[in-house]
Amino acid sequence: MSSSRKNETLSVISERHAVKSYVKDFKMPEEDLEAILTAAVEAPSAWNLQHWKFLVIESEADKQKLLPIAYNQGQVAESSVTIAVLGDLEANRNAVIYDQAVEAGALPAEIRDALVGQINGAYQNPQVARDAAILNSALAAQNIMLAAKSLGYDTCAMGGFIPAQLIEQFNIPARYLPTMLISVGKAQVPARPSGRFPLSDVVVKGSF
Repeated sequence: MSSSRKNETLSVISERHAVKSYVKDFKMPEEDLEAILTAAVEAPSAWNLQHWKFLVIESEADKQKLLPIAYNQGQVAESSVTIAVLGDLEANRNAVIYDQAVEAGALPAEIRDALVGQINGAYQNPQVARDAAILNSALAAQNIMLAAKSLGYDTCAMGGFIPAQLIEQFNIPARYLPTMLISVGKAQVPARPSGRFPLSDVVVKGSF
């Protein structure tokens, strides 16, 4: 894409790269963390069920508790915060969000009831619930990383951790599935850009 077509949002996307070395003692202002998490909850989700929960790990004690769970990846101890993105395996319970629309007159009650029936029917299948938890919480995770970059922070998404230990050590209810960890902070060492395949290798128009 030519630079003349790249707006601020596209620049943030292209400039985001994983950072693994952070300024250890940098304290993130609470308003910045809140802005990042607000961006997370503004992500799209299937049926608007908002299949996510965010565990914010920021105290030194909690960072040290997380460190061995994350295979001693230094970024979880050095970054300002690490956000554990959790997918909701019982997101069908969030269909109460439709009650607001009914009360506001924006959605007929019979349509709400039909939607809730569809949702509960789909959630009888545990694989559907698991797939939806992972897919939709990942959408929120991407918003975390882009919002952080737009505010001058860097991030690293990590799948390298022991879910069972994270659940046990941080008392995560069975309803939530750990999807990934995201470290957020000020880079000590700039990110090293990684290569991307050209569009000609990854885009198929019409049909294979």
